[in-house]
Amino acid sequence: MDLIMESTEDLENRLFLQPWASVCFAESTLMAKAWFGDTGYALLLFDLSRMWYERADIEVIQQRSKDLNKRLTAHVSSFLNRLRSVICPLLEGLKSSSTSFSCEFSPTTLILHVKSELSGLPFYWDFHCSAAPVEMMSQHLVRPLMAMSLVLQCQVRELASLLLQKNTEIKDYQESGAALSRERLKTEPFREETFLQTFEAKFAPANRTQRVHGLTWAGPEGCAIKISNAEEEDKQTGGSSVCPSLQWLGRVSEEQSKEHGHL
Repeated sequence: MDLIMESTEDLENRLFLQPWASVCFAESTLMAKAWFGDTGYALLLFDLSRMWYERADIEVIQQRSKDLNKRLTAHVSSFLNRLRSVICPLLEGLKSSSTSFSCEFSPTTLILHVKSELSGLPFYWDFHCSAAPVEMMSQHLVRPLMAMSLVLQCQVRELASLLLQKNTEIKDYQESGAALSRERLKTEPFREETFLQTFEAKFAPANRTQRVHGLTWAGPEGCAIKISNAEEEDKQTGGSSVCPSLQWLGRVSEEQSKEHGHL
């Protein structure tokens, strides 16, 4: 059966959609994501300091399999299926006693050694990962984290707004003569500023995170999301927002993305 070659763009887009997972390779714990297609694979590894990446097509897989597994003769799809069955369970938190890993680090490369079995014979594989470019780190890590941070800010503001409404509701009950049947259920009125100061003192790093608004970031195939400042939108619409909005812009060209000031 003839296999249709997957383009670099296909692999990149598939990899972008995969979630990160914390994986223990022998003594090395790394964040990882991977995609194994019919004719190639893409692997991304991150140790919270550096990011490594490898994309391999049929030619690379064929040559490496000959170099590492001289006793094995199999189609590329068989090697890819075996690699998929070795790596994907790890990304789901499962471990295999029949497979071992080791990592070899250098300033610019990371080689992930795999030792397993295929068709009853020893199976070896090396993932040769080079340092990922800054744009890739931004695409797979920085932009999604910034978007998620803004979503969480939105949730906090929505919850704070709801609690303030509850303050007003409880006060109205009290002024109407309502009283608690159990004193231990009594709580202090919610004060947003006090709560945030206490929370940040406990959990926030020394340098407070800056909020980022008015930016647009693009995902694969030109998909874009606009992050707007809530106050600016209120001025335009006359509304009263409590959080920044994430607006789906659909597919945009590179020139349009630059106009929006994408990250």
